[in-house]
Amino acid sequence: MPASPLTPAQTEVFMPHMRDVGRCERSLQELNLMWRIIEASAKMNCPQEARAILPTMAATRSSFAKLEKELVRSLVQEKVSNVLTEIGTKAQYVIDIVVRNLYERTADVGFLATDRELCSFVAGQHDERGRIYHRLCEYRSKYTVYDEIILLDTAGNVLVQIDTATPLEHSSDPLIQQTLNSDNFVETFRASDLRPGKRKALIYSRRMHHPDTGAVVGVLCLCFHFEHEMQGIFASHGDPARRSNLLLLDASHEVIASADPLWVPVGAQVPVNLEHAPQLRLFGGREYLVRTFSAEGYQGYPGPAGWLGQVMIPLDVAFGHSERDLMNSLDPALLNGLLSHADTFCPPLHDIMMAARHIQRIVWNGQVMTAGQTGDLLKLKTVLDQISETGNRSNELFEQSIHDLYQTVLASSLQDAEFTAHLLVDLLDRNLYERSDDCRWWALTPELRQGLAQPEADTPERIAAILGYINQLYTVYTRLVVYDRQGHIIAATGEGGAALAGQSISPEALSKVLALSNPQHYHVSPFETSALYEGEPTYIYHAAIRHPEHEEQVVGGIGIVFDSGPELVNMLRSGLGGRDQMQALFVDRQGRVLASTSAEHPIGSQLDLTAAALALGNGQHQSRICTHQGQYALEACSVSSGYREFKTSDGYREDVIAVVYRHFGEVRSAQVQASTRSYFIEHDPSQTGGLEFATFFSDGNLMALPAECVQEAVSFAEVRTTSMGLRTAQIGILGLRADQAPQGKASFIWVFDLGELMHGRRSRTTPTSQVMVLRHRDQALGLLVDDLHAVTQFDPADIEPSPLALLSESMLTTEVIKANQGRLLIQAVNAPRLFDWLIDGIEPPGLISQPPKLPTERRDETQEALAA
Repeated sequence: MPASPLTPAQTEVFMPHMRDVGRCERSLQELNLMWRIIEASAKMNCPQEARAILPTMAATRSSFAKLEKELVRSLVQEKVSNVLTEIGTKAQYVIDIVVRNLYERTADVGFLATDRELCSFVAGQHDERGRIYHRLCEYRSKYTVYDEIILLDTAGNVLVQIDTATPLEHSSDPLIQQTLNSDNFVETFRASDLRPGKRKALIYSRRMHHPDTGAVVGVLCLCFHFEHEMQGIFASHGDPARRSNLLLLDASHEVIASADPLWVPVGAQVPVNLEHAPQLRLFGGREYLVRTFSAEGYQGYPGPAGWLGQVMIPLDVAFGHSERDLMNSLDPALLNGLLSHADTFCPPLHDIMMAARHIQRIVWNGQVMTAGQTGDLLKLKTVLDQISETGNRSNELFEQSIHDLYQTVLASSLQDAEFTAHLLVDLLDRNLYERSDDCRWWALTPELRQGLAQPEADTPERIAAILGYINQLYTVYTRLVVYDRQGHIIAATGEGGAALAGQSISPEALSKVLALSNPQHYHVSPFETSALYEGEPTYIYHAAIRHPEHEEQVVGGIGIVFDSGPELVNMLRSGLGGRDQMQALFVDRQGRVLASTSAEHPIGSQLDLTAAALALGNGQHQSRICTHQGQYALEACSVSSGYREFKTSDGYREDVIAVVYRHFGEVRSAQVQASTRSYFIEHDPSQTGGLEFATFFSDGNLMALPAECVQEAVSFAEVRTTSMGLRTAQIGILGLRADQAPQGKASFIWVFDLGELMHGRRSRTTPTSQVMVLRHRDQALGLLVDDLHAVTQFDPADIEPSPLALLSESMLTTEVIKANQGRLLIQAVNAPRLFDWLIDGIEPPGLISQPPKLPTERRDETQEALAA
């Protein structure tokens, strides 16, 4: 999101690149001009007759001009925000994924540099170079993220390397001396003679010690396959449409990896946007929107100094893609319920909706003000017809513009949720890939193999010490266990580990481990409760430990217990990036929750996902608008697809679905409110002698009242709700203007709920709720309705008695208007009967049980309350 609203100058810059907003602006300007023409025409042609409505027309024109600017500015703002959110999310995830990956490399080099077999070779205790080469190749076959592993002595002489395509004898790279002088890993990214032919190499080095004396004897270098890894990240998280480019930058803002190097080449220096401002950046003679993020760090590892994730999208293509058509596919009740929370999820949209309602009310009031007039006011007919026509066009344009803005907001939110879900399963697969590597590599530890093949009295202690050292380096595991061929645990780490000695692993896991045919294979237990994880569900990664001299003979196994409780939740929270309005979960193919950021979805509970979501293919994702936990929500799902060989070609299958929810507000039980366009009334301008009705919506129905008894409409927000009424339908008090209050009468009126009067249930008030001020004879009252519609003239021949009204005198709607040649039926409220019921106390049996008259003392009490 932009750090601040766009300035008028910025809006002008972006506008030419948004064709749909340009069309909207032109339509608004045309209507604005039409309102000016109507007002000018009324002033010139019938100034006396029009003086009553000229203030209303001036207010309409002024409000319209203000709304025109606000609509256009908000459309531009949201579209820019949409693009910035999209590219910003990707830029942040690119750097975060890289840092998480490289954190594992820092642990790898620290562990491998202490490998006793490698250390003894570098110390000169034996010269079995072939065996060491084979051991390093075994390591590379497990950890495929490395393209070279090198052992060097303290003088820089190469003892063993696995990349035979670039044979080395000696290195003079300063990193060797730097590593020898450090008691920690050294991270190097630049050109190096250790990787000839590469522009820059990412190398993790650690010094090695004599296994007996502890003297420094050499250096281990793990060379990360940087280019290949970045290609995978770009392929997974890049822009399929190739409208934007993902980049990884160094501290000097030089490109070190580019999703499209022909577009933005490696080595180029690019402008950045660390302030996240909606400012354009110029590169190569082209203007770009840019988002740049530094790494947040992972497990205390900050990542390579100064590295940045960045996405750049050219201004000329940033807004050219088509957004998903969400609005027309949504259930109307769901759509309107979600829209009722616009003030929460999109305040500018809410403000525009309120402004549009205000203008519609002004136009509607202007129409009812002159309804039924005769004599010289007939000169106003042409003006009034133009007001009516232009008002309808304005309503349609407002609806379309709000529709477009709403569509932009929802499309952006859905896209963000989808990308987040995709990232979460990617993070999961990348993390669990490392677990499959660890168990297989640790199973090759010579001391473990020897200890199980030829156990001695101190074997459990020696194995426990080795496991303890490993577990200290790799804190994502609750415990590590080593067991013999019968499944009896020899040693275990973690709290209570000593007490596990002698116990057995599950028969199912043991049989799977004994059946593993080679060191490349492994077994993962299903996500289920285990005594090795304090009775909680988790994954346990197993690998077979083989006889040191007979590879085909399995002498036992190692099980590494993933600390799934905190680790999976940490992944979910990291993927959400601090967005508190979102929830995230990992579930299996049956919808069973594996991890969740929500207390309402504990581990093991069932998530109610659609069959389509549960059946998504690997790597597929979908999103929808739904209800969740009693709130309107966006739901995005993405299915894991593996990482490198993990879950793709290694024989292991365990699909996980990441689910992301974004909530917008509580579900409201409201009637579906149709748009004005859905109830458009056809009108013949040449028609004369018709009856004028003010139409409105109540309880989801289009209804009408004779226009002559309607004085005006005001927002329900102006009503003072009170419990002093004698009936439940008597919901509040509305103050009248000085010119509205009848002489000698109170300056307020009671407001009644039409929905409750007709159906016996209280209407839910929304920002669109209106109160119509009705007058009959010398009495007045207010009537709560859902929304206003139009003021239209109907042919008397199209008005017929309601069949139901003949059956009961308690019916409020006594006539039906057959509009649009009978295709649209409108219920007409009987105004005299309404006043009889509510004011004069003529009550039909069984409908209103309380006395209808408002006593004089109650009137005095109410006036005192209002005065106070």
